[in-house]
Amino acid sequence: MTAPFEPFTPANGSGGHRRAQEWGWEDDRSWNQQPQQQQQQPAYDPWGQQQQQQQWAPQQPQWSQPVYETPQQPVYEQPVYEQPVYEQPAPAPAPKRTRGRMIVIGLVAALLLVTGWQAFRVETMIRSSNDLATAVNAEQGRSQELEKQLATVFDPEGIAKSVLPSVFRVRAGDFTGTAFAVGQANGRTNLFTNFHVVEEVWSGGDRAVSLERGNTRIDATIVKVSQGRDLALLRTNADITPLGVAADEVKPGQQVMVVGAPLGLEDSVTTGVISAYRPGAEDGPTIQFDAPINPGNSGGPVVNSSKKVVGLATAKARDAEGIGLAIPIETACQTLGACGNG
Repeated sequence: MTAPFEPFTPANGSGGHRRAQEWGWEDDRSWNQQPQQQQQQPAYDPWGQQQQQQQWAPQQPQWSQPVYETPQQPVYEQPVYEQPVYEQPAPAPAPKRTRGRMIVIGLVAALLLVTGWQAFRVETMIRSSNDLATAVNAEQGRSQELEKQLATVFDPEGIAKSVLPSVFRVRAGDFTGTAFAVGQANGRTNLFTNFHVVEEVWSGGDRAVSLERGNTRIDATIVKVSQGRDLALLRTNADITPLGVAADEVKPGQQVMVVGAPLGLEDSVTTGVISAYRPGAEDGPTIQFDAPINPGNSGGPVVNSSKKVVGLATAKARDAEGIGLAIPIETACQTLGACGNG
């Protein structure tokens, strides 16, 4: 009889070894034991010695019915494969000396970069400053050029508004003319006019004249005259704003305005241009202009586009139109010495 067996059943990592005690029958191996004294049974027993045969007959083993269990289907577990994790091998530590050199080289490189950047920034700032200075200089030049151009723009209304408050009608005896403020000294105001305007008062030994403008009447005194230059200096205690004096020599073609009181009509203005400048005239340097003037304009200021006085209107040509004459302001200032403050 063949002994039963079971398949390899791997369980709990046992590797598939057979489990010997899996079966439910007793392992009675007594049947396999040989009798101690076994005699060979004769092939024929004619004598019927059955009892004797039973005496030496070997004992038959007692079999118990084995209990068979249905073997379970082996369960194979699906192996789980994990993705291997590869670790980057750590670099071998550099020698201390090499590491120190690398640090020093890195610091030097960083210092060079910073220095170069700073130098670049400084150079950029210098260039920007130079460009800015150049632009400022250019703008200043343009501003000066613009001022010059504006100075040449003739604005009669603006000139009259600025000049008229400093110009007065002079009443000296039976004569009238024009005077204008040119400077101040010791709280008093100096004014210029022509000598022929105050000649009657001066020749009579009197020095008092009056300045009139609208409802305003101001007392003034004749303090100095020049008969040869036809100039006279008046002085008053009233505070009158002086007019500016032109420093440049007049040139033909320049536009001018004459302010005065022709025929006693105060606050009158006429305009024209400089016709000529005659420095070698018989009576001294003379300015010729074409702005209309009449008796009463004598001593009035001739003003340029910059609102500066260039001369004193003195006379006009008889039997002619557009020929007026003026004494240069520079001549008046040098002769009477009363221009400006102080």
